[in-house]
Amino acid sequence: MAREQRNGSDGTELGRFLRAHRTRVTPEQAGLKAGPGLRRTPGLRREELATLSGVSIDYYTRLERGKESHPSPSVVDALARVLLLDEHAHEHLRDLAVCAARPTAAEPPTAPTSSVGPGVGLLLESLRPHPAVVVGRTMDLLAWNPGGLRLFVGMEQWPVEKRNVARWIFLNPGARTVFDHWDEQVRACVGRLRALAGTDPDAPDLVGLVDELLAESPEFVQLWDRYDVRAHTHGRKTFHVPDVGTLTLDYQSMQLEGFPGHRMVAHYAEPGTPDHDKMVLLDMVATGSDGPNAEPAEPAEEKRN
Repeated sequence: MAREQRNGSDGTELGRFLRAHRTRVTPEQAGLKAGPGLRRTPGLRREELATLSGVSIDYYTRLERGKESHPSPSVVDALARVLLLDEHAHEHLRDLAVCAARPTAAEPPTAPTSSVGPGVGLLLESLRPHPAVVVGRTMDLLAWNPGGLRLFVGMEQWPVEKRNVARWIFLNPGARTVFDHWDEQVRACVGRLRALAGTDPDAPDLVGLVDELLAESPEFVQLWDRYDVRAHTHGRKTFHVPDVGTLTLDYQSMQLEGFPGHRMVAHYAEPGTPDHDKMVLLDMVATGSDGPNAEPAEPAEEKRN
């Protein structure tokens, strides 16, 4: 990303991840007694993390500065333990260590396909009235059924090539009014992009989107610098949708085999409940405004040309 490339001297993705999480662990959390006087930096000092992890201060400093790129699995696990990483962050740290040990690629990576194929479109149509969408690895909206698109209030007015969930969340002022628990939504959104940046930082599709958000959204900048990587794959969300009202839906995110990085996200509610009735109404309202099929089966590559 441009922000990180401009600061390239401050280390690698592995080093930046370690530094960001080191500053968030207090000495008390790490089992240390706070010494007298004020600490100049938040969180643990490098020497404290090194000692608690069983490595030399020099080795850890080189690791954080990107001068050392081959930490052993036992060192990675020790760092994760001291940094109090959860399962997702621990796994991401392992991925970063593997990535750091790879030689620099001779050619830059290419962006993945945005095509989903007609079969996926048929599946989306068959899920109605359950709102469902297909998103790419950087959260481009690739295909949808009527209710799925309508949940992202206002996105139907955007050009197809601009329809991206992260862009909508951070750059559309009305998005904040759509969700309850807004903070959870934005953290999960950034976490998914941050996880991808750790293992494929030079991917053109990712670089372009993150540079745009870093330039235009101070809120994104703040969350990006935290290096959180956890994304939600299932759960429950409450939406506020014009002409429908407030509805609470469960959701499930599923990887689409054969389409790397593509996920189908489907929402549902128990039949006979008020939320199910509103979900049916959502599909009806969306069909009336977007047309009978809302373009769910048209390959994204054709739509974006």
